[in-house]
Amino acid sequence: MKVAIYGQYYQNSTEPIIKDIFMFFSANNVEMVIEENFLNMLYEKELIKKEYQTFSSSNSLDNSFEMLISIGGDGTILRAATLVRNSGVPILGINAGRLGFLATVQKENIDSFLQFVIDKNYTTSERTLLSITCDPKNDAIPEDLNFAMNEITVSRKDTTSMITVETSLNNEYLNSYWADGLIISTPTGSTGYSLSCGGPLLTPDVKSLVITPIAPHNLTARPLVIPDDTEIKLRVSGREDQYLVSLDSRISSVKNESVLTIKKTNFKIKMVEIPGETFLKTLRNKLLWGEDKRN
Repeated sequence: MKVAIYGQYYQNSTEPIIKDIFMFFSANNVEMVIEENFLNMLYEKELIKKEYQTFSSSNSLDNSFEMLISIGGDGTILRAATLVRNSGVPILGINAGRLGFLATVQKENIDSFLQFVIDKNYTTSERTLLSITCDPKNDAIPEDLNFAMNEITVSRKDTTSMITVETSLNNEYLNSYWADGLIISTPTGSTGYSLSCGGPLLTPDVKSLVITPIAPHNLTARPLVIPDDTEIKLRVSGREDQYLVSLDSRISSVKNESVLTIKKTNFKIKMVEIPGETFLKTLRNKLLWGEDKRN
């Protein structure tokens, strides 16, 4: 068995996790291929000394890999998705911090959950991604990295004034949002920024997207759930010459009046689901559902 490993380093929380993972896989003769920058960091911190094969992009990942192990939090998984891209290699998130919606394997249970990997006792959940193009073309949004797993957001830049986001669905005008910004969220991203702005929760398998305004001036502007095969076009105007576009955590500046076209990608990211660690269980734990003593 061969696995790819990628992660972020947090001294107090990830060192024991990294050591446990490497010891477990070594004891079970699992071939480990480490993301290049992550491996250099492990050498620098003297956590490992052995030489390993490395990878740096999806071009190095193929169906010979069982999965990619992501060590960190949900943000680390979003960065891992930019490495996996359309390779089809599933991602297993090992949580090194606070409870997340994507990194569901907790550090206290690493050995037992990695045994499920060895036994191939797991399933995968396919996650929709969004792509974006800009007219006129904007080199700050590279064509090979123009996708997001959580959300694509437009927001104001260098001003406290609202922006106007003229929005069309399948070339039919929907609304001009007067707001601080607008979030286009996948079901995966519905538990993130969109949720904090009043958007609904979606289970990962729902074939929908969510349009959520950020601090709208018109209080009748509410989050809207649409089919995921909808093509969304946005034209943003405001007092400044530019506004911000974020793809998960990657941010670019775009000129006023540029037209953004957003639609789902032709590939999906596969997330590994370990028995007993379901989305609904995570939802209950994260949002403290059922904690009321009356239950």
